[in-house]
Amino acid sequence: MLNSHKRKLPIKNALLLVDIQEKIIAPIYNKDSIIENIKKLLNAYQILDENIFVSEQNPLKLGKTIPNLLPKVSFNKIHKMGFSIASSPGLLDELDNKKITNLIVCGFETHICIQQSVLELLLKGYEVLVISDAMGSRNNLDHEISLQRMLHKGAIITTTESIIFEICKTSDRKEFKEIRNIIKN
Repeated sequence: MLNSHKRKLPIKNALLLVDIQEKIIAPIYNKDSIIENIKKLLNAYQILDENIFVSEQNPLKLGKTIPNLLPKVSFNKIHKMGFSIASSPGLLDELDNKKITNLIVCGFETHICIQQSVLELLLKGYEVLVISDAMGSRNNLDHEISLQRMLHKGAIITTTESIIFEICKTSDRKEFKEIRNIIKN
């Protein structure tokens, strides 16, 4: 009898913070809750993992990433004019060089830059985890329909707390107390 367990390549994550810029965020539906979830995700991710990418859409017109949502550890910054982060020069090479298999995506706007990035990254063969409560659009219907479309195309839809515990894996980790405090606050 053959072993039915699949053997996979080791999972290596990257966090993609997409277009978390003041002029983009201003009109977003439910933005305060989304920003808090992005902060939790970023704070936990910096403790548990590495490989953080921050994109800025047309920063000359839309401004820089909100300072308190910039990683405190080293990260790659991507300035872009196209809506999809996957079309940014060098990004895919960097992901391949680091042997990244899974992309954890949050930011703005769900139905524009997030959706176009996710759909393109899925076509490139990455597993994409969409953090539904750490992203948003000006109109909630656009957000919800976009989540359905990405799910239909193969993205995994999850939440901030769920992905944090998934990356942490066990309460035996020395960082768990710090992670628990991030979740509680």
